[in-house]
Amino acid sequence: MSSYKVVTRLIGIGLIVVLSACSSTPNSTSDGLDKPVASSVSEYLIGAGDQLNVFVWRNSDISITIPVRPDGRISTPLVEDMIAVGKTPTRLARDIEKRISKYIRNPQVTVIVTNFVGSLKQQIRVIGQATRPQSLPYRKQLTLLDVMIQVGGLTEFAAGNKAKIIRTTNGANTEISARLNDLIKSGDIGANRVMHPGDILIIPESWF
Repeated sequence: MSSYKVVTRLIGIGLIVVLSACSSTPNSTSDGLDKPVASSVSEYLIGAGDQLNVFVWRNSDISITIPVRPDGRISTPLVEDMIAVGKTPTRLARDIEKRISKYIRNPQVTVIVTNFVGSLKQQIRVIGQATRPQSLPYRKQLTLLDVMIQVGGLTEFAAGNKAKIIRTTNGANTEISARLNDLIKSGDIGANRVMHPGDILIIPESWF
């Protein structure tokens, strides 16, 4: 099956999910969906690879757009090797203000994340026999189907129904079955589920 047909099928299944949700009663839930993730994860923490727009009010000459380096640090005019990973954009802005206050009176800094990657705890990592294995930024109510659409579906060698999700809760790992063939090829919406931040989706190769 071509990549175009796979993605088209995935989008079609996604539309079925939306229509099913609209036709259900407000109190009904799908048996295949986990409980929603608590809203406490909504505050974004900067991760390595994020693109940051650092704007210093009335000082355009030192305003800059920069990536967060793999070591988790950034360097801007007047600020060298400041740790950015693990901070909120607001916290980083306040830290930059403290640094540059030696040179600028009452600086006002705004940090905007323009390309999101996030910390490992805020990513969904897909490895194995996906068309485009990658790390995806987590967002609230992200589902397994959403993830598979973003990675382009399965390769022809994937053992989709043997896939599993590794989820870490309170330091302990749990394996959760992911029936990707049923979800993607058969359109079984019951195989869909809500993903959690930090989940790792492993898609093994079929040996026959």
